[in-house]
Amino acid sequence: MALIGRRNTLQVLREATPGFYLDGGTHGEILLPGRYIPRGVRPGETMSVFIYRDSEDRLVATTETPLAMVGEFAYLRCVSVNPSVGVFFDWGLEKDLLLPMRELATPVQPGDRRVVRVARDEKTDRIIASARLNRWLNKTPPPYVEGQRVNLLITGDSPLGYNAIIEHQHSGLLYRGELSGSLPTGQPMVGYVRVVRPDGKIDLALDRAGFRRIASVTEEITAALQAAGGHLALHDKSSPDDIRDALGISKKAFKQAIGSLYRERRILIEPTGIRLAETAPPAPPAKRPAPR
Repeated sequence: MALIGRRNTLQVLREATPGFYLDGGTHGEILLPGRYIPRGVRPGETMSVFIYRDSEDRLVATTETPLAMVGEFAYLRCVSVNPSVGVFFDWGLEKDLLLPMRELATPVQPGDRRVVRVARDEKTDRIIASARLNRWLNKTPPPYVEGQRVNLLITGDSPLGYNAIIEHQHSGLLYRGELSGSLPTGQPMVGYVRVVRPDGKIDLALDRAGFRRIASVTEEITAALQAAGGHLALHDKSSPDDIRDALGISKKAFKQAIGSLYRERRILIEPTGIRLAETAPPAPPAKRPAPR
């Protein structure tokens, strides 16, 4: 069966004056207008096409690919506004994409861009856009793991950083303090999962080198501890200059690394510094009560 709003591989049933008629399964024959027919294709062969509805609500096929398909988010440009109907966006096809007024989150004017979700309207079976993003995000626990490479779409900024949609499904956050500059709304990019919190919120990073860097720094600190007999007079309250002079790294990298080492129980954090766990002095024997 042909999927509306997605690309399909369909068989050409017959040729007619308006174009090819394709096998749409339970949807019946679907017209591929003649202007989209590649040279050399004949009835009986299969074609990859996108299925949507034309201005008269008839199913039609095209060999063109929209900027987003059903189930995907995209940053689209408004081309016109009809207050009684909705907002129309350019999504790369001849027929513009309608965003009904009920799906509009903030006012929009021609030329404005918005992050929208392409969806199928359950009542009309038409393809529409929605700017109410949260209602379309997956609320189930995400399956991502630390360091996993993911596709992102930046949806806007917040006091902490920049919000992003992950793989057209979940929302995540890129912290402002970990970025070298601003991120434009609507920018698609590759990122990495930094951590999935117990409440399901996802922290992101733009550079997997950050994970590798922490691993590298932890080994450097471990080597420095071993060379110093198991103890370094450095901790999270040490000055950035002291840390850089002793280890040649930033205080931020130092804190991240000792946090990792501590969670792995490889070091102890003491008032006077950090110590390799294996070099910790044995606990003093318990005092026996004096005989009466």
